[in-house]
Amino acid sequence: MKKKILLMGNPNVGKSIFFTELTGVHAVSSNFAGTTVDFLEGRLKIGGEEYVLIDVPGTYSLNPSSEAEAVASRLMEDGAVAVICVLDATNLERNLHLAMELMQYDVPIIFALNMTDVAERQGITVDTARLSQELNAPVIKTVAVKKEGFDTLLERLAEVLQISDCGGKCEKCHSCKDEEKWLSAKEITGRVTKKNTSSPSFLDRLGLKMIQPFPGLPIAAVVLAALVGVVVFGGRMLRMPLIMLTDGLIIPFLRTLFEGIFAFFATEGGSLSYRYLFYDGGFQTGFRVFYDGAFRSVSYDVYSAVSGGFADILLNVLIGEYGIFVISFQWIIALILPYVFSFYIGITFLEDSGYLPRVSVLFDNLMRKLGVQGGSLIHVFLALGCAVPAILGSRTATTRKEKMMIATVICFAVPCISQIGALVALMGAFSWWMSPLMLLFAIFVFIVTALIAGKIIKGKTDPLILEIPNLLMPNPKTYFRKLWIRMKHFLKDAELPMLGAVFLAALLAGTGVLQMIASNPQVQLVVSGWLGMPGDAVIALILGIVRREMSVAPLLTLYPSLTHLQAFVAGVVSLLYLPCLSVFGILAKEFRIRFALAIFAGTIVSAIFVGGIVNQIGGLFL
Repeated sequence: MKKKILLMGNPNVGKSIFFTELTGVHAVSSNFAGTTVDFLEGRLKIGGEEYVLIDVPGTYSLNPSSEAEAVASRLMEDGAVAVICVLDATNLERNLHLAMELMQYDVPIIFALNMTDVAERQGITVDTARLSQELNAPVIKTVAVKKEGFDTLLERLAEVLQISDCGGKCEKCHSCKDEEKWLSAKEITGRVTKKNTSSPSFLDRLGLKMIQPFPGLPIAAVVLAALVGVVVFGGRMLRMPLIMLTDGLIIPFLRTLFEGIFAFFATEGGSLSYRYLFYDGGFQTGFRVFYDGAFRSVSYDVYSAVSGGFADILLNVLIGEYGIFVISFQWIIALILPYVFSFYIGITFLEDSGYLPRVSVLFDNLMRKLGVQGGSLIHVFLALGCAVPAILGSRTATTRKEKMMIATVICFAVPCISQIGALVALMGAFSWWMSPLMLLFAIFVFIVTALIAGKIIKGKTDPLILEIPNLLMPNPKTYFRKLWIRMKHFLKDAELPMLGAVFLAALLAGTGVLQMIASNPQVQLVVSGWLGMPGDAVIALILGIVRREMSVAPLLTLYPSLTHLQAFVAGVVSLLYLPCLSVFGILAKEFRIRFALAIFAGTIVSAIFVGGIVNQIGGLFL
């Protein structure tokens, strides 16, 4: 059996920082059997022994009211050699309620009293020695974002592990009523804490103002505008040097290389003994190949005279207009990556500062009129990164209706960051005002989708119960580490499927299948007649099935032949177009296959129908 240590605590107490610092950035995400709830596992060495540290889903109680809390309870009952319970010094009473429940099990516990710096800023002082006596367990004062107290925590944990004998199922030693636990938590908090009457700090006052209609709404508008500015202008600044690198150096180099190789094979009719290529005086003069014991020089213009048949097709697949070694650099690196990085710069700052829950509270009344809680906005922000974790995160919703509505509005109206990057690049290529216009249209679609889904999906929506964390200035080290982890995950989880879409695009275009599909009368009727797009735009509809951003990226190759209206219609179709295959799989797993198929069909129909309406109306005025 694994030597397991459980890392437990309420949501937003900083557990993830503890987990990262104790185990490093390398971790394994596991799915709890029979559920859709994930938790992280990492290795931790203490005193020469290796343990498995499990980051348990945040929970307020071991008497579960949600799937995530049920998993936390079951992990505790499955047994562990020790538990690290993280407490929030600014909300000690609520945190001690979970501590009371953990203390009912026969497992050694060590408490990490976190965010003590924020508590002191708020005039709260906690007597850790007295708290340790009250809980009859070690209590270590920590500031996770600054890595303060970690050495002491590990030392005390080593001492606790020496006396730990709980390796199997953890049985409750005793139990008491929930009211008694709350009473004990309140009494202990009163005995170990002192609060002075000093005035709140600027950040505390600002945090309170952010959840009030005024100045909360103007602040939200400024924050949204700033986020859009970071993504749009930051992405464009990063994109410029990447375009120079890909279009000015990498792609010409690869095109010249492959053309030369094909020309050599065509003229010599043999095989290379050694494939050493030496460029002679630049890209235009030719190259030399070591062939059959001697150097041979080949001019690039020979290729046009000797190539044909299969060689033409293969070369087109490799370096043609939609060639693998062309669009993989143009679309993935120069188009999408800069906007993804810019988005994560902004959204990571908002997350670490504690601003996103305040937006949820601020817009709760409006969101309830749409049929969901204000807390659903957190899932929407997550979906801007990727729809998969956002839909999985909706398991915290207390009703099935709200869970299904979150998934619906995400699939219909919330583009992922890769898709945002492609949309911004396409809109920005025509005019600066088209990106804000597309944002307003997306908000309109979000509202309409929520209203329709609220009428169709039966059930109820519970009131918003949401913890508002302290407003903080993100710690630079933690911030950049989180940014790096997110980009690494993006490169691993998103770039590989995009390469698959790139290969499919190159194959369809290089073999002539794309032209055959585009020339079909029925396809032309929809793409050219109804949507008003050129026939080549059909590739965007094909590739969009694989990845959402690929419903936009191919259209950039048609610039500047597209009109402003065609570009906007393309953006509308992409926004509403079906989610990628990975999202379809998650929908089928989280709900029923029937629901996933309904989303699949509904997004396709709405994308083509609404896109055509926009084209027809726009054509009357332009």
